[in-house]
Amino acid sequence: MKTIDELLAEGVAGKRVFVRADLNVPLDGTKITDDGRIRAVLPTIAGLAEAGARVIVASHLGRPKGAPDPAFSLAPAAARLGELLGQDVAFATDTVGESAASVVAGLADGQVAVLENLRFNAGETAKDDAERGAFADRLAELADLYVGDGFGAVHRKHASVFDLPARLPHAAGHLIATEVGVLRKLTDDVKRPYVVVLGGAKVSDKLAVIDELLGKADRLLIGGGMAYTFLKAQGHEVGISLLQEDQIPTVLEYMERAEKSGVELVLPVDILAAADFPDLKGKTPADFTTVDADAIPADKEGLDIGPKTRELYASKIADAETVFWNGPVGVFEHPDYAGGTRAIAQALLDSDAFTVVGGGDSAAAVRTLGFDENAFGHISTGGGASLEYLEGKTLPGLAALED
Repeated sequence: MKTIDELLAEGVAGKRVFVRADLNVPLDGTKITDDGRIRAVLPTIAGLAEAGARVIVASHLGRPKGAPDPAFSLAPAAARLGELLGQDVAFATDTVGESAASVVAGLADGQVAVLENLRFNAGETAKDDAERGAFADRLAELADLYVGDGFGAVHRKHASVFDLPARLPHAAGHLIATEVGVLRKLTDDVKRPYVVVLGGAKVSDKLAVIDELLGKADRLLIGGGMAYTFLKAQGHEVGISLLQEDQIPTVLEYMERAEKSGVELVLPVDILAAADFPDLKGKTPADFTTVDADAIPADKEGLDIGPKTRELYASKIADAETVFWNGPVGVFEHPDYAGGTRAIAQALLDSDAFTVVGGGDSAAAVRTLGFDENAFGHISTGGGASLEYLEGKTLPGLAALED
């Protein structure tokens, strides 16, 4: 895989370089609530601009249905990118139309432009190879070179991720090179004990990675909404907690495999539960309580791991050499249910392990809860991509960058 350093050494001055970034930032209206993904791609964009390239940045944002939707415009991301770069960034109001052509034609050496949301064009995500390829052909007309640096999208077979690199000389950006290097430390030459913390809402989202990790990790610590399917599989009452009853047979199989293979699979021992989940805008729950994990009242919902579980999980992380964490272990967006996720983050910082926070909600939680993200070994920009890499899957966006 050719790197951006090699590309820069060959010279990019005066060349139009298409950078597939991941600017899929969370928005509150037009306000960006977490600019981590924009900051993550800055070294690549800034490096190309400083070398005299004419940089064309493209990304998706959200899930528009193949047509323009103002709610998913990349305009706020373009403005923030300009602030971080310290220079004006041009913005095209389409992807391959008149605005894009005009904005790109107007770039001088060292200048940067952002195209509108790629998913405003149905060709970006089309299942049909010809439709996707036709969109990639039009994108290729805008540029001379391609740099892939949107790690959060490399698990998608989309036009700008998979098809476009085949049409232009290509290289991997700094972010992708870093992400792949980190993930290799979790798969190829792992320092042990290797502890994996998995949270999030649905156990079905994590089954494939659990399947793979049962042969690689030393300990799996389970939290979040997915924990209640495990507890139910053990025969416990889970009240009105999140539950995927159809996944119980698979969960039981995994628990048996973990025991036979010597992998320590650790479940919550106590839970913070409430009868009526509070509004996230400041309401205080009338009746939340800490209960044993095997005694959740029938009318209550588990919303966070309890204090005993926080101590237990911290002890399981303390002697680790490698820790991978994907998914919050409670509803961290509400202060009453953020304690478990905060405790996991703190346990990672307190350990001497190489720590990897696996993108998505976990990365957002780290920043939302006020932790110094530089204190962790690595915070991934792609939760789904990280998980699929650990599952052993071939990621289309990485395969496309191979020579």
